[in-house]
Amino acid sequence: MPSRSQSFRSAAWLCFLLFGAQPMTYAQNADDAARKVVEDHETRIRPLEIAVGRAWWDANVTGADLAFKLKEETENQLDAALADRERFAKLKSLDGKVKDPQLARQIHVLYLQALPKQVEADLLKQMVARGNAIEKRFGVFRAKVEGKELTDSEVRKILKQSRDVNQRRAVWEASKQVGREVEQELLALVELRNKAARELGFADYHAMQLEINEQSQAEVIKLFDELDELTRKPFAAAKRRIDAKLAEIYGVGVDELQPWHYQDPYFQEAPAIYKTNLDAAYAQADIPGLCRKFYAGIGLPIDDVLQRSDLYEKPGKNPHAFCTDIDRQGDVRVLANIVPNEYWMGTMLHELGHSVYSSKNIPASLPYVLRTDAHILATEGVAMMFERFSKSADWLKEMGVRVADPAAFNAAGEQMRRDKLLIFSRWCQVMLRFEKGLYDDPRQDLNSLWWQLVEKYQLIQRPEGRDAPDYASKIHVVVAPAYYHNYMMGELFACQVNHAIARDVLKTTDAKNASYVGRKDVGQYMKDRVFAPGRTLTWNELTKFATGEHLNPQAFAADFAEK
Repeated sequence: MPSRSQSFRSAAWLCFLLFGAQPMTYAQNADDAARKVVEDHETRIRPLEIAVGRAWWDANVTGADLAFKLKEETENQLDAALADRERFAKLKSLDGKVKDPQLARQIHVLYLQALPKQVEADLLKQMVARGNAIEKRFGVFRAKVEGKELTDSEVRKILKQSRDVNQRRAVWEASKQVGREVEQELLALVELRNKAARELGFADYHAMQLEINEQSQAEVIKLFDELDELTRKPFAAAKRRIDAKLAEIYGVGVDELQPWHYQDPYFQEAPAIYKTNLDAAYAQADIPGLCRKFYAGIGLPIDDVLQRSDLYEKPGKNPHAFCTDIDRQGDVRVLANIVPNEYWMGTMLHELGHSVYSSKNIPASLPYVLRTDAHILATEGVAMMFERFSKSADWLKEMGVRVADPAAFNAAGEQMRRDKLLIFSRWCQVMLRFEKGLYDDPRQDLNSLWWQLVEKYQLIQRPEGRDAPDYASKIHVVVAPAYYHNYMMGELFACQVNHAIARDVLKTTDAKNASYVGRKDVGQYMKDRVFAPGRTLTWNELTKFATGEHLNPQAFAADFAEK
């Protein structure tokens, strides 16, 4: 027979079960358990995340077989740790039950991180192996024309400057050849990704990726439908103007224009059709030096980032540009391939924009799990906001760079910025809807799906008889799946934050021409209103905290509106 004290404890526990008595005790137990899970993450998994970051860096900088092998091994080790079923069961049982807000947020973030790893270990390893094989192929790929290999910058230069239509076509087609090389490997990877997602109860990998990034597929599609309505007519009008100029430049009829006439390989940038060539201002410019001066001037210095970065072209190196935070303790680096032109000025402002929204400026007092950006769309938005200055003669003048005809430069730059917003929004429609279709049915005619979307949203005709996996030549489809829509949502965020800075810091209604040069109060605003929360807030909570409103397209619409 139990003692009186034992009977009392049993009765008290029964009251708790039946009537919710003593809730503080239960909450405290959940909080204590959550702290142990977080401590375990920092002790056991954090070193693996740092090792993956360093291995990723070495592989992309060198392109070496050994570096990619190490990258794959470290990724597999991290995946195995995140796949731990016992750990995941604890996270799942605690998610939504922890009282302390910051601790609850950490548990939820860790739950979302671990969720896609709850599949068979062999399946995870297969996905990593295939992903690395394709990523390496992209890293070492160079377009080949008449026996000569071209870097990515050389491809862009020819498409921007050459008036030889045959050369343009040959270079454009050569740049797409990587799609043929990786097509079968990519399709196999898509099948593996879908298998993993369906094992976890999701319709497909695309739906899963949005869910674990705290987005709803239906809500994102709804937003993009609204953007389609908002941009369709202005884009069509802008494209008629662009087409007329391109037809004049290349000596063809408007109805004869082909994808290789649009200069950017994907028509995601505005073509150089303006009276003023913006590249001329950067021909002798020290692009890293300008970035260093600009960011120091707004109170967000990046000297240490530049020292750790790898900024120029070399064999085997990934030909694109990235920023990475290795350890969430300030080891932030940029991989780039700088050449002296406006494209790379904008790109470096962009990548270094990522660098300032990192553990360099996110408070060290935040726990490791939350010491990162609120969401990928938020860091993309910050990068895009700073990137826009490369097209401003006023900015160059304030930075001490002489521009031959500032008025003409500004006129061209403003038109380019407007065109870019419209062009980029339509390109993002293609990427979002293609990736959704890819994972919904990877066995359909993907070559046709790609060109149907390009024709519908970008108004570019499919070359007669072309039947090639051009979609597979876009590196993001491989290394950043179901990510691209965040660039567009980031553009909305960028416009919204810029308008808030113009209104609340610079005290101006002319947000499109707002200058940040030398304004340390702008940097302080970014620290206080954008960087400080880290990942304690969701992306939409952060947007409201920073700007006073949830994410919406109104500021974006104001920025592409004609005067």
